[in-house]
Amino acid sequence: MNNAFLGIGTNLGDRHLNLEIALGLLDDPSGGTRVVDVSSIIETDPVGGPPQPDFLNGVVHIKTDLSPRQLLSRLQRIESGMGRVRTVRNGPRVIDLDILMYDDIVMNSRDLQIPHPRMFERPFVMRPLSDLLSIDEIEQIYAPN
Repeated sequence: MNNAFLGIGTNLGDRHLNLEIALGLLDDPSGGTRVVDVSSIIETDPVGGPPQPDFLNGVVHIKTDLSPRQLLSRLQRIESGMGRVRTVRNGPRVIDLDILMYDDIVMNSRDLQIPHPRMFERPFVMRPLSDLLSIDEIEQIYAPN
């Protein structure tokens, strides 16, 4: 099975419940993913977009037998199923699931970039990620550009 690290965030509704539901949906071996570990959850100001509530953000380590594209599709189905509607870029959302890293794969297509192109400049990603991996481990996988 492959190792993937996902960013998880929410700033609408019952944020703690949103995270709990998303984690439950991710921990589904029959769906191709199993949650291995979850970082601490931090409250952060929104970055970009319109005025909106603060986020709860964290990082999830999963094992998966899905390809990166299959995983992206699964994450988007979870988001849609939880009520995420994409209207405004960087707008408020019930749930946001992003592939940050997937093994040591590097992809750069229109719809999927691995590692996540802005993860190294976002404290709301790097701080929780550092709960699960040391900076040395992260750099061994992907050195920042």
